[in-house]
Amino acid sequence: MRAAELASLSTEVAPDRGVTKQLSDQLLTGAGVETIAIQADGLRRLVLQGPRLAQAPYLVDLRDQAPVSWITAPFQTLFGGDGRMVRVIAEPRFRKADFVEIVAPDAELKRALSDYVGRLILVVGFVAGLAGLLVYLSLNLFLVRPMQRITFAMERFRADPDDPASHLEPSGRRDEIGRAEVELDRMQADLRVALNARARLAALGEAVAKINHDLRNMLTSAQIASERLAAVKDPQVAQAMPRLERALDRAVKLASDVLAYGKTQEPAPDARPVPLADALEMAAEEARLLDKAVRFSNEVDPAVQVQADPDQLHRILVNLLKNAREAIEQQAGRDAPGVIRASFVQEPMSGLIRLADNGPGVPDRARERLFQPFAGSSRPGGAGLGLAIARELAQGHGGDLSLADSGPEGAVFELRLPGVPPRLDKPKRARRKKPTAE
Repeated sequence: MRAAELASLSTEVAPDRGVTKQLSDQLLTGAGVETIAIQADGLRRLVLQGPRLAQAPYLVDLRDQAPVSWITAPFQTLFGGDGRMVRVIAEPRFRKADFVEIVAPDAELKRALSDYVGRLILVVGFVAGLAGLLVYLSLNLFLVRPMQRITFAMERFRADPDDPASHLEPSGRRDEIGRAEVELDRMQADLRVALNARARLAALGEAVAKINHDLRNMLTSAQIASERLAAVKDPQVAQAMPRLERALDRAVKLASDVLAYGKTQEPAPDARPVPLADALEMAAEEARLLDKAVRFSNEVDPAVQVQADPDQLHRILVNLLKNAREAIEQQAGRDAPGVIRASFVQEPMSGLIRLADNGPGVPDRARERLFQPFAGSSRPGGAGLGLAIARELAQGHGGDLSLADSGPEGAVFELRLPGVPPRLDKPKRARRKKPTAE
């Protein structure tokens, strides 16, 4: 455009503002154009003219290009075909006019655009390759290698949970990788506890299977002896015989269930309406709740019934009451007498049994694994099976057992049993007799 504008100035100094055909061709060839036109004061004038064009050129107006033209015009030149002409309009720089217009072959423009595109591709390729390399190294450093550590730890743990190399020490990161490391560490710890408990249960089950046959024979002998004792005309023996017979019957049934269902599986409950007050009284007797040492306060209405298996409900209540009694008796520096209170709350579709004591409560370290076998005991020498068995039996009924509250004032356990059986018409509450001194 600038070369054509300078060539147009030659007509201003030529005599009569005209140039010869030879000079015109030389000026057009030197500028690389076919035609030069100038518009001034609204009048367009053809300054230098070449041969007539076979086809109309396409227009490129450099004065006011739209954004869409910036993008589409180069592609029009590159892919429009060979031998085309371009008509270009631009503002003049060296003379006073409205615009300068030229018509020129687009071959040189296409070649310049092709070279520019080639350089651009090289630059973009280099930048993209460098960026890809940086991204790869960053991902490998911050994501792939940490994930490889996690995967390696999982594979080693699956092959051998006791392998020290399978333990993954958390790196302390605060992103998702750090969270995954922490959760994997916790999961491995929980699984190790579960596997140890499973191993202990397997060993316990094997031992039970070996002694269960002999135990049933001993219980049979004890039943025969109890039948003979029943024939003795002694008031004290007659008073103690029902408790002995019930305990022997439950022991025989439990031993049979162990052989029938396996060492860790409980039989399905035979749910029926059970008077709750009487069940609590019998469980308190078996848990050895004495009036002088630990007092049992039964605040349940004698007319209340719950839907449960009598034997399994008895086992649940005995475990809960026995744990509460032992916790109170082992509390150091205790002056006040121990009390265990039993109450009942009727809900629309279930019944809620609450057992509250004034003992030391459940330690914080034992709450997280309170209902896990061999892991929830807080007493020295405790096996940690009582609460686990009680909760399993409660869930077998479709209910649940949970720790509702715990603190220095004591602990509160809640036993939820589904179903709302009718109340007793004529409640008869069996009251425990106080032990008499011989």
